[in-house]
Amino acid sequence: MTRIPSIQPQELKEAIDSGSDVTIVDVRGPHDFDEWHIDGDNVEAVNVPVTQLQAVDPATLLNGASEGEVVAVCASGQTSQMAVQMLQQAGIDAKNLQYGMNGWANLYVHQELETNANATVLQFSRPSSGCLAYMVVSGDEAVVVDPLLAFVDTYIEVARDYGAEITAAVDTHVHADHISGVRAFATRSEADVVVPEPAVARGIDYDVAYETIAHGDEIAVGDSTIDVIHTPGHTSGMTSFLVDDAVLLSGDGLFTESVARPDLEDGDEGAADAAATLYDSLQNRILTLADETIVAPAHYSDSADPADDWSYTATLGDLTAKMAALSMPEDEFVEYITADVPPRPSNHEQIIQTNLGQLDTPNYVAFQLELGPNNCAASQESMTQ
Repeated sequence: MTRIPSIQPQELKEAIDSGSDVTIVDVRGPHDFDEWHIDGDNVEAVNVPVTQLQAVDPATLLNGASEGEVVAVCASGQTSQMAVQMLQQAGIDAKNLQYGMNGWANLYVHQELETNANATVLQFSRPSSGCLAYMVVSGDEAVVVDPLLAFVDTYIEVARDYGAEITAAVDTHVHADHISGVRAFATRSEADVVVPEPAVARGIDYDVAYETIAHGDEIAVGDSTIDVIHTPGHTSGMTSFLVDDAVLLSGDGLFTESVARPDLEDGDEGAADAAATLYDSLQNRILTLADETIVAPAHYSDSADPADDWSYTATLGDLTAKMAALSMPEDEFVEYITADVPPRPSNHEQIIQTNLGQLDTPNYVAFQLELGPNNCAASQESMTQ
């Protein structure tokens, strides 16, 4: 088994990003595959449970695929080793994904954004779910926005690589798709734990001290300023952060391919009212910013195209020109984004309760709860033209 060729999650991501053809042979059960799997424009994902792979010709199942990377995947990287052996016996040069889907879920990368901000803005990306987080570094101080619990130590290490200490950990809203890491900073660092003031009304019950921020406030980080802009609609507390009048950390209000879904806080019954609120936030608090403002959202979906620097960002002017929803009248907008809302994120109720502090969820359980796509946009298809 030790001689079976393998590929690291980071290497697989690089192959996908390069545009190379990649065939994923996912040997988990159909239910697990349907819940979440590795995908992409140049990825052919084939679900072949290992028991079927033993019974039939693998080359037939793969339609003879042998060009590009062929990668066998299971949950932990164990069962897929047997799949690699069978594929190799069929003449297919396959590799095993090291640590399987658990390894893919642990892949976390970051890069500096190209902006006009005085501060350095880093975008952190989790390819397995499309979750994005940010770090704003100025001088020897840093602020992290929308941190994931699973990677709190990563943020601390990266900040130190930049010669900075994290002074505040901030959430844009109460997340429904991943476990927030803001509270963990209270015990692992000297950082302040910060949440939007309107989110408190949802029942925040933290076991650590926290501060609140409201529309019009400012967060100082080194020589830079982060302006607080309340942009409700996705949730009542949804808040965006404008860094040095140049970069808008838009949370789940505005993505590079869509706008927020409006149903996760008050359900289907409150979706229309939330959509109207979102419309007001977009028109009167986001679209009034300069066209050259870089929009940096909290998520991206499979339908999102990365920017030239491979970040998931876009200028506000480009989004206004490409996304029809941003120029619709209110009644049309509300009807449009409530017409075909995608399935709610898996385990969203338990995740929300955990993020409010109402439910004590062990870390290993939290990791399992947030696996899979985020589904926080109003549509699974791109709204851009």
